[in-house]
Amino acid sequence: MIKSMTAFASDELEIDNLTVTCELRSVNHRYCDITLKLPERLRFSEPGIRPSITGLISRGKIECCLSYKKQSNQKQLISINDEAVKALLSATSQIEELMHTGQPFTAFDVLNYPGIQQEAETNKEVLLAGINSLVKDTLKKLVAAREQEGSQLAILIEQRCQKIKLLVEAANKRLPEVLQGIRTKIKTRLAELVEDPDMDRLEQEMVFLAQKLDVAEELDRLETHVNEVLNVLSKQEPIGRRLDFLMQEMNREANTLGSKSADKAMTKISIDLKVLIEQMREQIQNIE
Repeated sequence: MIKSMTAFASDELEIDNLTVTCELRSVNHRYCDITLKLPERLRFSEPGIRPSITGLISRGKIECCLSYKKQSNQKQLISINDEAVKALLSATSQIEELMHTGQPFTAFDVLNYPGIQQEAETNKEVLLAGINSLVKDTLKKLVAAREQEGSQLAILIEQRCQKIKLLVEAANKRLPEVLQGIRTKIKTRLAELVEDPDMDRLEQEMVFLAQKLDVAEELDRLETHVNEVLNVLSKQEPIGRRLDFLMQEMNREANTLGSKSADKAMTKISIDLKVLIEQMREQIQNIE
């Protein structure tokens, strides 16, 4: 199924005495670029998160954020690091000797100093298993969101492909009239300038000019590319890069059609084609 690279998903899980939250954000990118934002307490889980993401996502800039909070139903027990308190008081005494004066501070000030309070330990194996499960569940939500957005993009691209087909059909119908108009215009102009023109030479020149201005080949290639886009949309694999390449080829044919155009109607068709192709190209930038 076609997938968008833009999506968001979040989930949370109670693990031991913690409530862990996982948030995943995805935007478009040429490759799979993963950024992890983990608190120090959960840093040990990083090696298992990246493979989980790359196992389900092949393209996109992915940001994975983990956060945690203590569960409110847990008893608020404060554990003190005795060694850290002794070291802090010793350092304070040395500083006061250098300052030749004592500085008033309370036990609460000491309690707020980094490293004094010790958090209750959580079983790392249980925590790691829970985090891996949480990340996988959040990834499933992210992939589902990417698929939902992708299905909408597929509809928009298919609609524009049908419009391009109609423009190609209109151009093919118009082409014989355009070529005949060119021949008539040259004959009329030449008759005004030369009383007795060399008709054989004139015919050769008109054939050469008609070949130069003939866009039937470009129109055929455009139709082929459109059919290939519709075919690619049905594939069950990442298709963004292939679609982007097809947009380049279609744009090249539309530009050639415009440069060869010797008719206002064909020029308008060329412009309309380029507008539709550019609209598709912008949408395809978000496809995995």
